[in-house]
Formats: sequence, C-alpha cells, structure tokens
Amino acid sequence: MATPSPLFHLRTSFFHGFTINTTRPFSNPFISPFKPHRFHIKSTKMERREITAEIEVGAGGKKKIFVSGATGKTGKRIVEQLLAKGFAVKAGVRDAEKAKTIFPNLNEDFQIVKADVTEGSDKLAEAIGDDSDAVVCATGFQYSWDLLAPWKVDYYGTVNLVEACRKLGVTKFVLVSSILVNGAAMGQLLNPAYVFLNAFGLVLVAKFQAEQYIRKSGINYTIIRPGGLKNDPPNGNIVMEPEDTLSEGSISRDQVAEVAVEALLQPQSSYKVVEIVARTEAPKKSFEELFGSIKER
Repeated sequence: MATPSPLFHLRTSFFHGFTINTTRPFSNPFISPFKPHRFHIKSTKMERREITAEIEVGAGGKKKIFVSGATGKTGKRIVEQLLAKGFAVKAGVRDAEKAKTIFPNLNEDFQIVKADVTEGSDKLAEAIGDDSDAVVCATGFQYSWDLLAPWKVDYYGTVNLVEACRKLGVTKFVLVSSILVNGAAMGQLLNPAYVFLNAFGLVLVAKFQAEQYIRKSGINYTIIRPGGLKNDPPNGNIVMEPEDTLSEGSISRDQVAEVAVEALLQPQSSYKVVEIVARTEAPKKSFEELFGSIKER
C-alpha cells in the first residue's frame, strides 16, 4: 500500500465483506479445468488422483457456477464477471428479495436461490443442486457484537458448503479468503490489521481453519487470499504470491472477482492457495503465468 502503516488508512476496506472506517466508531466457459462427475470420497490421496483424471474440456453447454454470498460486494462482481464470460450462474443468497433488487435483469442463465450457509449441508446441497459444476464461496460475516459470527459463517458456513459439494460430487471449489489468515505463523501477531480483525471473534483464525478443512477434503480447490479490498476500479496489475507471503497491500474487488473466475478456467489453479494484491509498478501477466508461478502444496 501507499501508506507506511501496514494495511491501514482511512476508509479502507480490508477483507471480504468487511469495511473499516477509522473516522467513525466502529475466457471461455467451454474450456474449463473441471468436468461434472459423480463419485464417492474414500481417501484424500485417492480423491486427488481420481479428480485429476476426470478434468477434461467441457463438451458443450454452459457450465453452471453456484456463488455463495452473491449479493456481497465481491460476490456481486463475481456473478457479473461469470455471466460476462458466458457461464450460467446460480446465486445463493439469504434474502431473495434483496437479491432481485441487486440483480434486476434475470434471464435463463441466471437463477436466484435461497441458501444460508449456517443452516447445514443438506439444505445447501438442495440449493446447489446436481446441475452445478463448481462452487465459489464469497461469503463473509457481518461484524457485530456476536463474537461467534465469524465461526458460524466463515468457518462452519464454509465447512457446510464443502460437505454439500462432497454429497453432490461437485469437483471444484473456489474460496475467497484473506491475507494474514496465518498471521501467527508468519510472525505478524502485532500487525495492526491482524490484531484489529481478530478482535471481532478471531475472524482470521476462523478463515484459516476453514481453509484447512478445504485442503483436507480432497476437492479440487483454489483458495484466494486478497489484500485490503477496495471498491474502486483497478489501479495497478495483479501480483500473485504463494501462501503466507503478503502482509500488506490492497486490491480492487473487480480484480479479486477476475481471479476467482479465472480459477475456474486455468488448470494451473488446482490445489493452490494464492495471495493477491495490486501494484502500479508490477508488470502485467497472463493468468496462466500467474497461477503457473505458484507451486502446488
């Protein structure tokens, strides 16, 4: 970021679904690295081999993506970019009426379904349905005095989505998480953003535990950890780094959405955790180069 203090400046949005304001109190969907396939999970190592064997070019018809948290600031952009890329989208939302005002132009490629991630995997499986090819999780708790909210949404909500995918045989899961989720291991315990956000029910810890659950699930995943989220248009090119690398920086939500969509299109995104920010001095790279530069762990 341009300011000397890591991640902090007035009226900056840091993490998905979370805006901090210190002035107040508090390219083609038919070429895809996933193919719908129904199977039962046996063991993590076997799952990864089986899933990889089934990843083929789509034979025709639009791929349908289920987006959880579709009415959020990042989720909305993901929906818009998916539709622009030619995908069909099923938007999972808690408030369908609100969603209709956010997405007034309904068409055959766009569907709104009620889906609350805190209500368990069975109900989520019904919402996702057997016609969804992948799931993108862009949920985030609404900060309040309920210190369990991050665990209900960012941890258990994500776990419920993963279990719903396993029941249905959905083979691709993209999660929008956050940098600094593993801040303790990075030596960032005193980083102001790490301290501030964890004051709200240890939200970064909850996100990190959700990531760990995904990684052990066997599902083909891409975990995206953006820096401080900005509502402004992109300013600078995307920088992509391996997990537990970035401790500061910001990025436009538009670019986060772009990375989430490309994670569905780029085979190099499979089984990877990537951290992203935008920098004006960074060279522009293709998404094939960006994802290809990160090693699978």
